[in-house]
Amino acid sequence: MISNKKTLLFLLVSFISLETFSQSKRKEYLVTFSTPFGEMHAILHNETPQHKKNFLKLVNHKFYDGLLFHRVIKSFMIQGGDPNSKKAKEGELLGNGDVGYKVPAEITPELFHKKGVLAAARDNNPEKASSGCQYYIVQGQVWNDSSLTKQMARSPLRTYTEEQKNVYKTIGGTPHLDGNYTVFGQVIDNLWVVDSVANQARDKNNRPLKDIPMKITCKKMRKKKITKLYAYTFGD
Repeated sequence: MISNKKTLLFLLVSFISLETFSQSKRKEYLVTFSTPFGEMHAILHNETPQHKKNFLKLVNHKFYDGLLFHRVIKSFMIQGGDPNSKKAKEGELLGNGDVGYKVPAEITPELFHKKGVLAAARDNNPEKASSGCQYYIVQGQVWNDSSLTKQMARSPLRTYTEEQKNVYKTIGGTPHLDGNYTVFGQVIDNLWVVDSVANQARDKNNRPLKDIPMKITCKKMRKKKITKLYAYTFGD
């Protein structure tokens, strides 16, 4: 009987060790956004597999290279991904370009609109399906108790954890978007790049007066290395 218990304990310890080793070897995609103001890096969430797959497909086909951040609003977000922006004339209205399909909504309460969030733009379709190519990155702002309560009231069906509320009151974000758009990634360094883009002078349609082109690349990297380089915790 004792021998059987020792064997069971050995197998359990071995399984845990193998699982820990496997997680340390597991790889994720690290996405690099290159802009005239510098680079920032992001990860894509496994909780939104269809958005992750679609975004990686476009990145690998160099779809985004040379496109513009065509809509920027200070203290809110920066938006890009319109294929029409690549050869757009100065002052041309942008934002209507697409790739001919939508991605079904993958909205989850665990992923919320804190600063640096990568999320999918969309039109007013009732299914909240996402644009096949346009995305935005949140700049947002920091909220106090009173202003945050008002923001959360704009999404009455959404509930918030105390941790999420604290993030909005310290790091900032755009809480009124929660529950309405799919969050599928997170910028994990150099958030000042988002600030630099968002702070540019713009016209009445929120297009920057000076073009801000992008280049997006991705590569696989061990989660452990990403955690070490960017102090990001995956939580799994």
